[in-house]
Amino acid sequence: MTRPLRFPSRAPTLGIVLAIAGGLLALAATRPAPVAQQPTPVPTVTSTPTGPFILVPEQVNVRSGPGTNYDLIGVLISGQTAPAVGRSPGGEWIQIVYPGVPGNVAWVYAPLVRLQGQGVLPVVEPPPTPTPQVTATIDPTLAAQFNLPLQEPTRLPTYTPVAPEPVPTFTPAPPAQTAAFPPALAILGLLALGAFGLVISFLRGT
Repeated sequence: MTRPLRFPSRAPTLGIVLAIAGGLLALAATRPAPVAQQPTPVPTVTSTPTGPFILVPEQVNVRSGPGTNYDLIGVLISGQTAPAVGRSPGGEWIQIVYPGVPGNVAWVYAPLVRLQGQGVLPVVEPPPTPTPQVTATIDPTLAAQFNLPLQEPTRLPTYTPVAPEPVPTFTPAPPAQTAAFPPALAILGLLALGAFGLVISFLRGT
């Protein structure tokens, strides 16, 4: 007699799976929802207005004062820039920041550079002009004590203007006066010659 085959029931296994799934759903429901991360704001950089500055098109000399009689203290080559801080009373020279010199300022000739940027340059009084070198002279008293030869100053020759040369003037000679010849005398002369010719002809005919 054959026994019928019996398969184990799967009902408990399905129940366990459903229970675990329900527990996971319940656990997920109890967790707080994640908060979305807010983007960090990037600070906005506001550029400040650029002050006046110079742009060098070609090489330019840098001097200690606004003029060619001041010392040459450096150069700026083409493409260099420098902050401008002032101008001369006439506006022909511009004062710039130039580190490494007394006061860290110098001057450039305005027509040779380009002034750019915003702002008005104040008028700056120029520094005193350099003192010219003085040639030392020998004190006559010291020269007499030490028997030093004194060099006499050389006197420059004075210029005497040349006297102007007289210009000869020519007086035109008066026209020569010719004696007037009376026309009547000429007629009488011709008549006398004609009569003399007639006489000669008569004498030859006889």
